[in-house]
Amino acid sequence: MSRTRLVLIPAEGSEPAPFLMLDADGRVLERGHLSVETPALPGARVRTVAVVPGADVLIRWLTLPAGRPVQQRAAALWALREDLAVDPAGMRVALGAVEADGSRPVAAVSEGRLMAWTDALSRLGLTADALVPDSLVPADPEEADTVNTITFGPTVALRGRRLAVSVQPDLAPVIAGERRLVPIATDAEVEARLIATALTPPVDLGGSERRAPQGEGWKAWRLAAGLALALLVSPLVLTAAAAIRDDMAASRLREDAEARARVLFPDMAADADPLDEAQRRLALTPPPGGVAVVAAVLFQALEGVPGAELDSLTADPVSGVRATVSYTAFQDLEAIRNGVEALGLRMVEEATLEEGDRIASDIIVGVGA
Repeated sequence: MSRTRLVLIPAEGSEPAPFLMLDADGRVLERGHLSVETPALPGARVRTVAVVPGADVLIRWLTLPAGRPVQQRAAALWALREDLAVDPAGMRVALGAVEADGSRPVAAVSEGRLMAWTDALSRLGLTADALVPDSLVPADPEEADTVNTITFGPTVALRGRRLAVSVQPDLAPVIAGERRLVPIATDAEVEARLIATALTPPVDLGGSERRAPQGEGWKAWRLAAGLALALLVSPLVLTAAAAIRDDMAASRLREDAEARARVLFPDMAADADPLDEAQRRLALTPPPGGVAVVAAVLFQALEGVPGAELDSLTADPVSGVRATVSYTAFQDLEAIRNGVEALGLRMVEEATLEEGDRIASDIIVGVGA
């Protein structure tokens, strides 16, 4: 595609949308406005980059684990969960390029806002190849004590070191703090930044970063491994670390496996072969990454079941990765199982007990044998 159309989606959907038509070198071929009454004319395919209101987009700089993009987006969404005002399940995440310090910009936006922008573009006769928040249009400042700003309609986009946000003008000094605000005010300067954004979008909220469908060919436990790395700030990791230490200690006691099997399975029949019985009960084996992966998978699955909690998590080479989960209704266990299996692991129920108004189940989670 030799031409690029840059279009600014206004904060007020009824307003005309300014656009620039650029050649491959970024030279402006045409300027104008699009509206419902005067939409884009059909014709040769043109790459379209839409700049959308940054006030609706959360941007943070994160250092993500290595992996495929869908894994990294899952880890980023998990890391951002405390900053999101809505259910993370309804969010889209886009990743920028890795920077010199290993971090990268991560942009999150609700699926509802994306749909609204897509509909607005459709009314203008357009389909976007990339969606970029206006908060990333100003250049990253060369000096750490400055913040570059561009005004887009009722908001101002602020860009500083590891900062990109669009706010009401009176909030700009508050956000900048001790840093100096440097307005990009002339039309030529603003246009230059828009052209640079169109030629090299820093993130893409709606095109190449589409949500991956369930059931991709790659092994889903790797997604969970990425989530586990993002769990470093969670108390669950303390449990996981303790379990891993137990696992390492237990590996030195394999010669006492028969006695351990009876301790782990006290309901085992007296005349049963302890090791054979333990093998039979081990329907699952731990996934690569071990207990940290299972912790991430379970925590993610429980997040989707209101009132469900992870009460305990343990692991050793004999009993495998085991957990106790509690919930409020019997059908919740199936919802938890579906959440676990959606991330590529399997869950086996060992025992279930009603305790007052809650239900607790002992489960084993791992890769199907």
